[in-house]
Parts: sequence; structure tokens; C-alpha cells
Amino acid sequence: MDGISPEQMQGYIDSGVTMAMSYGPQLILAIVVLVIGLWIINRITGLAGRAMERTRTEATLSRFLTSLISIGLKALLLISVASMIGIETTSFIAILGAAGLAVGLALQGSLANFAGGVLVLMFRPFKVGDFVEAQGISGVVSSIQIFHTIIKTGDNKVIVVPNGALSNGIITNYSREETRRVDFVFGIGYGDDIAKAKAILERLVSEDERSLKDPAPLVVVSALADSSVNFTVRVWVKSDDYWATYFAITEAVKLAFDAQGISIPFPQRDVHLHNQTA
Repeated sequence: MDGISPEQMQGYIDSGVTMAMSYGPQLILAIVVLVIGLWIINRITGLAGRAMERTRTEATLSRFLTSLISIGLKALLLISVASMIGIETTSFIAILGAAGLAVGLALQGSLANFAGGVLVLMFRPFKVGDFVEAQGISGVVSSIQIFHTIIKTGDNKVIVVPNGALSNGIITNYSREETRRVDFVFGIGYGDDIAKAKAILERLVSEDERSLKDPAPLVVVSALADSSVNFTVRVWVKSDDYWATYFAITEAVKLAFDAQGISIPFPQRDVHLHNQTA
């Protein structure tokens, strides 16, 4: 080429050969380590994913953990490969650590929600489709995500609850157990026949097909209140039948008491007017 003497060209060639002799084996070794490392990482993540499937880990948590394992191992692999070809990684790692600390401080709330999401998905206090009460709201769990849980209320409102608060608060799961107990309190007047009222309540409970025989229903006089004799009625039903049973028996008791002439006391106030003459 113009402007380059044969001596300069020979110098460039010698320098190239020297660099190839010095760095070539390291570069080839680094490429081999990179390829083998990526293959091993894929195998590890695959084994981890299958292990979590066998233990029935929540799908969302399983995908997140396998992704986290893959990213972490690949980052370590790239740092190792970079150090093999002579790139200084100490300062790079320090920069990453400082950046991670800064991001962690800036995202404290999000990290708390993330940790809460991991706990919720790992320990499963509820699952999608359960009716729960938490953080002052109640409804059906529509979706469980890493940072928040979506709950749909009975009037079809969608509420997004942060997992940080959810995992640290009280959670009432109404769907966890297969059966639930329905509790009623019915009052009759002091002049009414207690035995007759009790027989009516026992008949209505036994006639309801949703009422379970084991545990057996309970009908007892529980209190002699100010204006009524109170019966406590306890009926065990399938969890899905709770509200249907509650509404049906409440209506049936009112109709049966009316038909049999049994009164249901309610608060009354007598007002007496006195005429005062001047």
C-alpha cells in the first residue's frame, strides 16, 4: 500500500503474529468455556424447572425462579470469560454492586412487594379462585403476580393489593377447607312454644339437601335475651354452598314461623302522650 514501507508492513505482521500467539489461545479457550458454560446453564435451569414442577411449585414462581437462576449464572459466566481474556473485572463488579445498592434503595417498596410475592407463591396461603379477606377487602382471587395480587369483589370491582402488605397482614381464606359452618341466631317470643320452634328449626335444617349429616347440625336455646328466647343453629355445608344455604334457611324459617304462629320479636317503643291543662 502507498506510504507504508516494507519494513513497516513487516512490523505490523510481526505484531499481529505476536498478539495472536499471546491472546489466541486465551480467546479460543474463553469461547469454548462460554459455549460449554451456556450449555451447562441451560441444563441446570431445565433441571430446576422440572424439579419445581414435580414439587407442584406455583407456575408464576417457577418461571421467575428459573429466569433468576439463568440470569445469575450467565452473569457469572460472562464475568469469568471476560477475566480469561484479560479484561479487568474488579472495577466492573464494584460498579455493578454500587448500582445494585442504589437501585435497591430507590425501589424499597417494590422490593418489599417482590419479597411478599415470593412468599405468597411459595407458601400458598391462597390460590386463584379462593374467596379471601385481607387488608380490609374481601373477594375472589383473580390473579397472583410477583408484585401484587388481583382480587375481584362481589360487586365486580377489581382491587390490586401489593404483596408486601398482603404477606405481612392477616389473611382469612374462606375456600381453603372443603366444608364450612353456617351459624344462625333466631329469636322467638317468651310466650311462644320453645319445643315447637325447635322442632321446626330441626326439620328445616334436615330438609335442606346442602346440610351435611356429619358433623351433625345443632339446634339449641342459647340465650334468654331482653325481649326474645334465642336459638343458635349451626349447619355444616360444602364451602361453595355457604351463602345459598344461609339465605335459603333464613327465608324458610321466617315463612315457617309465620305459618305456625310463632312470633319473631323486634324492637318496639311505646310513646305515651299526656295532656296538661293550664
